[in-house]
Amino acid sequence: MRTTRFPFILCALLAAGTVVAEDAKEPEAAEVIIATVNGTPYGLDLFRLFFLERLQQNQGENSPALQEQAFNEFMSMVVASQEAARRKLEQDPDVGVALELQRMKILSNAALASMAEEITPTDDDLKKAYEEVKENASRTEYKARHILVKDEEEAKKMVEELEGGADFGDLAREHSLGPTGKNGGELEWFDASQMVAPFSEAVAAMEVGSFTKTPVQTQFGWHVIELQDSRKAEPPTFEDAKPQLVALLKRQKLSEKLIEMRDGAMVELNEEVVKLKPTGDAPADAPKGD
Repeated sequence: MRTTRFPFILCALLAAGTVVAEDAKEPEAAEVIIATVNGTPYGLDLFRLFFLERLQQNQGENSPALQEQAFNEFMSMVVASQEAARRKLEQDPDVGVALELQRMKILSNAALASMAEEITPTDDDLKKAYEEVKENASRTEYKARHILVKDEEEAKKMVEELEGGADFGDLAREHSLGPTGKNGGELEWFDASQMVAPFSEAVAAMEVGSFTKTPVQTQFGWHVIELQDSRKAEPPTFEDAKPQLVALLKRQKLSEKLIEMRDGAMVELNEEVVKLKPTGDAPADAPKGD
């Protein structure tokens, strides 16, 4: 095996498929040594996990440059952790607590993933959840354009010009603030939840083809709005929604199971540290019975 020292100069460290492969048919991957540093071997599986974290942070955009950067970061972590061991920092109470917390997080996530795999929502559960999704998805969407200006007087002037026959798009291109001005004030389809309340409330009260005769004020300024069209949003089909429904029900069942496990756990609290909320009508400082 080649021995080298920092800085590492890498050219196409590993083929992308080699780095991110998660094929269950490769049990020997854990035995593959990627490097031996100061006599201690480090496996490919360890680096692969490190690289996948970096890949997620990079929004999945793999490249030879990212592989090289990740490998150098990995090797820096290796030598720093070796130095920590040399200094016996694991014996430091703060370090010990941090290590225990990370251990608990990893085991907790592993347990949750394992428990989630055991949960299989029934068809009845999925159909019931789908009906709720359909009900919530039953909303009105709007197509509109607006002219945004700084003050009310200028907005009123826009209304006067529109009433006099001016073209809405031309006025928006000439006077409107913000990125939509150059497009004649055009907005993408939206529902009420996507806009600030004064804007969405005004749009909901309008008729298609009309514009606001009274300017609408928001924290962005004063708007003159034209409602171009409206439509009822179509919910996804059951088959399209099914993967999301399965995930949703798994999360719900998992949450219920965790509450059940927590309520069933034998817990002895240190009441000098953990202050319990009073129950019923008893005040927080009520004396305890003999």
